[in-house]
Amino acid sequence: MTLLESIEIETAPQPTAAVIWLHGLGADGSDFVPFSQELQLGPVGPVRYVFPHAPVMPVTINNGYRMRAWYDILGSELVRREDEAGLRNSMALVEALVARENQRGIAAGRIVLGGFSQGCAMALLAGLRHQDKLAGIVGLSGYLPLAATTAQERSAANTATPVFMAHGTHDNVVPVERGQQSCEALRALGHTVEWHTYPMAHSVCMEEVRDLEAWMLKALAP
Repeated sequence: MTLLESIEIETAPQPTAAVIWLHGLGADGSDFVPFSQELQLGPVGPVRYVFPHAPVMPVTINNGYRMRAWYDILGSELVRREDEAGLRNSMALVEALVARENQRGIAAGRIVLGGFSQGCAMALLAGLRHQDKLAGIVGLSGYLPLAATTAQERSAANTATPVFMAHGTHDNVVPVERGQQSCEALRALGHTVEWHTYPMAHSVCMEEVRDLEAWMLKALAP
């Protein structure tokens, strides 16, 4: 399996926990490096942040322009016609990143998998299906992809894994209703989801960072 190029930041030598963070459409791994510098996770111990760069591919909704994307976007409705092949290909790439952390001595139970927008979709897709229990799954300003197959394909190991989801109430890229519906779908399947909204557009705000920090301190508590 191809291992994606990534930016890595370690808060101290010999990390004992990892945060794998997936960027949004058209961005790259550098997009959320400042975000990691805002999170104060000292009590968790040394943390390795992994910010992979998504593959470059043509994106239909952007007239076929090639950009970094985890999967193709076929239309503005997002979920009516999904790029299932692209989603599953990128899920395998994310799985390889988790496996590398395992090989480097960080067990799944010490890994948080998260992302923003398209990265949110990938974190939910891969995290819920991962065969070993993760410390937590984070989805910001995104939605649950391949929702119809989640109940059948999800891993029993991650049924009780905490999930943090958040969304801007003025999001004009992924409507907040889409995020809310995804949250409710996961709760209906028995998942524990902490849901937050903020008066912002398709972005991240400091209040959200502080809420996520508090959640991560619990999810990654030694």
